[in-house]
Amino acid sequence: MKIVVDANVPAAEACFGALGEVIRVPGREIVPATLAAADAMVVRSITRVDAALIAEARRAGSPLRFVGTCTIGTDHVDQRALADHGIAFASAPGCNAEAVVDYVLASLATLAERHDFRLLERRVGIVGVGNVGGRLLSRLTAMGIDCLACDPPRVEAEGIEAEDLARFHDLDTLIDECDVLCLHTPLVSEGPHATRHLLDAQRLAALAPGTLLLNAGRGDCVDGRALRQRLAGQGDITAVLDVWEQEPAIDAALADLAEIATPHIAGYSLDGKLRGTHHIYRALAHHVGLPARLSLDDLAPPPPVARLALDGGLTPEEALRLCLRAVYDPRRDHDGLHREARRQGMAKGFDGCRARYPLRREAASLEIALCDGARELQPLLAGAGFRIAAG
Repeated sequence: MKIVVDANVPAAEACFGALGEVIRVPGREIVPATLAAADAMVVRSITRVDAALIAEARRAGSPLRFVGTCTIGTDHVDQRALADHGIAFASAPGCNAEAVVDYVLASLATLAERHDFRLLERRVGIVGVGNVGGRLLSRLTAMGIDCLACDPPRVEAEGIEAEDLARFHDLDTLIDECDVLCLHTPLVSEGPHATRHLLDAQRLAALAPGTLLLNAGRGDCVDGRALRQRLAGQGDITAVLDVWEQEPAIDAALADLAEIATPHIAGYSLDGKLRGTHHIYRALAHHVGLPARLSLDDLAPPPPVARLALDGGLTPEEALRLCLRAVYDPRRDHDGLHREARRQGMAKGFDGCRARYPLRREAASLEIALCDGARELQPLLAGAGFRIAAG
């Protein structure tokens, strides 16, 4: 069996090598000719698996019978086209959700320091409460941060516990009442709950001065041109953007205006990538009737920073910032995107940052030991996702 795998999928040889011959190809270079002899294809979000790709691959004689994406999102895959050709499909829901939540917390903590406000006193609105937004809501609530949520499809489907329903509101209520607005919605182009340009010019204009807008969902959920005009004109709101319209050739002017601008890497922790790889490995093994012998623990190396000891003298926000930066600092990715865009142009720089992304672990990989003077930090840091040492 020949398995074409995106070059950015980690541990591919360790996982898929046990099932067949692994052929590594950069995600944007997967074309019908690449699939001519492929029995399976494993991708990430930058590969468009559409009807044209599948049809042309079939005409070239491809025996393709399985497609897996090592990502939460599936809007880059035409699942109907796959089904029409009898091709099995698997995704990895939730695989990088914890990493995206780490990104959000680290970005908010960085801006709190930069603009001298107390994050723990802000009200956060979360738009989209699925794998990522649900985890963000849980962590922020455990940290003691006031949150409102918006997810009409979930509410209509009665997917919310009755005791939690009171915190769910419509989007315009979140815009009116929240200091921070975090988008974690999938891209839905049409229908009653379409999310394309969910934040359009009218809603962007309604954001109160001082609002912090963070989008780590899908770039097309925000009208980028209208956001650029709001930032360039009034300059009274702050934007953190990890996802963009027209990736990788994103709006350079908007990237310059965003306080934190990163190249769609919010979920790019090693832990999240390995979860995605392992999930698709198990799905492919099941598809071909072979046992999945590797466990996720077999794939993950020890973290470079495994333990921190905290004593008295730090405020809660200082302690939170210190621990978050021990695992991830979004300023590195912001600076990297701008540096590579100057060197190579935006599109090549954007993809280059993703292709050469450095090692990054998640909050749960870090154990925090709290000495006598820091015991009161336990609820905050445990809520943020860190492991607290016993004793």
